[in-house]
Amino acid sequence: MIRLALVLAAVSAASLVSGCASIGAAAGAAAGVATGVVTTNPAIGIGVGIAVQAGTDEVVAHVMRTLHADQQNAIVLAASTESIGDLQPWRVKHTLPVENGHGEVRVLREFDSALATCREFAFSVADGDAPDAKQAWFIASACKQQDGWKWASAEPAVPRWGNLQ
Repeated sequence: MIRLALVLAAVSAASLVSGCASIGAAAGAAAGVATGVVTTNPAIGIGVGIAVQAGTDEVVAHVMRTLHADQQNAIVLAASTESIGDLQPWRVKHTLPVENGHGEVRVLREFDSALATCREFAFSVADGDAPDAKQAWFIASACKQQDGWKWASAEPAVPRWGNLQ
């Protein structure tokens, strides 16, 4: 039992310092070890560990997509309310201090397609809260739909949000 407690403590400590990407692996390892010790069957422990890791990874991915969508929606909202050429700030502040962000948006042009009215805009993402924080700039598009303006381009989001757009 002491050995199980030491393994669980080590896995917990590793998950705290390794970030969101390895939460699933840590949870799966902890569940697998605990199940294997309790059942004395390593195959059951491995199965439980894999299932817990997959479930945890999916939950973390869903939460990260939601947090990234909050940032994208704030940027598009700023782009939809300003005139062409104007500079407007955007900001997202979550209850937990994860994936907060702020920067500026400048609408570059508005154009009509056969399907919708769209806007191309540049947006910045500040690296920190200091007044002189470095800002990275990206270009994206948004189009007006029945329920408001929606993000319309995937390419500029890839460096900022990965494949979790």
